[in-house]
Amino acid sequence: MPSGNIAILTLTVKAGGALAANRFVTQAGAYPAAGAKAFGCTRTKADAAGDLVPCDVQGTTVAEAGAAITADQTVQVDAQGRVVPFSTGAAVGRAMEAAGAAGAFIEILLVPTA
Repeated sequence: MPSGNIAILTLTVKAGGALAANRFVTQAGAYPAAGAKAFGCTRTKADAAGDLVPCDVQGTTVAEAGAAITADQTVQVDAQGRVVPFSTGAAVGRAMEAAGAAGAFIEILLVPTA
């Protein structure tokens, strides 16, 4: 369980549909494709399109893992906005702690993807 996070910049995104908390999204308010760039990580959920969702875009964030991750491992997103070990595509951050399996919540040091 993450001890918390230090968000340096949190911006609002208009959800394109229902979104879970602690997952990466695009500026259009949708989950990115696996390995794609992401705008930020949601702090709360969105129940429907049009909901405003705060997203951490700089600093650290708490994100849901989509697979086991080791501490200090570079991560990317899967198609559901969860973090997974980096293989190809855009890195979105570095794991500050380990995730034993999918569904774990861990602190991520955000890496900007321009």
